[in-house]
Amino acid sequence: MLLIPAIDLKDGHCVRLKQGEMDDATVFSEDPAAMARHWIAQGARRLHLVDLNGAFAGKPKNEAAIKAILAEVGDEIPVQLGGGIRDLDTIERCLDGGLSYVIIGTAAVKNPGFLHDACSAFPGHIIVGLDAKDGKVAVDGWSKLTGHDVIDLAMKFEGYGAEAVIYTDIGRDGMLSGVNIEATVKLAQALSIPVIASGGIANLNDIAALCAVEREGVIGAITGRAIYEGTLDFRAAQAQADAFMAQ
Repeated sequence: MLLIPAIDLKDGHCVRLKQGEMDDATVFSEDPAAMARHWIAQGARRLHLVDLNGAFAGKPKNEAAIKAILAEVGDEIPVQLGGGIRDLDTIERCLDGGLSYVIIGTAAVKNPGFLHDACSAFPGHIIVGLDAKDGKVAVDGWSKLTGHDVIDLAMKFEGYGAEAVIYTDIGRDGMLSGVNIEATVKLAQALSIPVIASGGIANLNDIAALCAVEREGVIGAITGRAIYEGTLDFRAAQAQADAFMAQ
């Protein structure tokens, strides 16, 4: 089980939002590159970056902070980025700049042809981000709920060649209310590509619950507010996950 620290970028700072509300942001660091180094020192084996301004603007906006993080990380661990990625040129620039994976969310739902082209042009590097509430997919920074069923859409995108799916229960994200294990497992069982859980991780109990379903195809979990506010010790959590999987 791979635990992936989230570094959410807003106006060049590392922040966390509650349920995607840009006006409800807590700044945790004004030096995202130093935060990246901190998580590597704590044992992180992958980093998850989100360009929050980019997600709302429809194009990358925190490029200076992203470049600083990538310069700090080098080729030590993979780094993935989501937020505002809407065209192939942007993907190419991201991958050339040192990112290992690019996450396509809203654009995948609104323009499936773009996702299909991206998976064809950059095989192995495209992750789909699906944000859902009550089984229905949300877009545009969670501001709009669509009629799309999350499992149906994920299966379609798997057929396009997506590397993995990041599944976020938007009712839980940033709320420290626990992961929606049932919905995450249901999605993973319907797919042959890996699922990465996101949203709601609060403590070691959530890590144990995720480890118990890894064999269903849930290979990792993104954690944000819990590791910044201290309800979850990242190093201890990854150690617990490793020990569980070694049994």
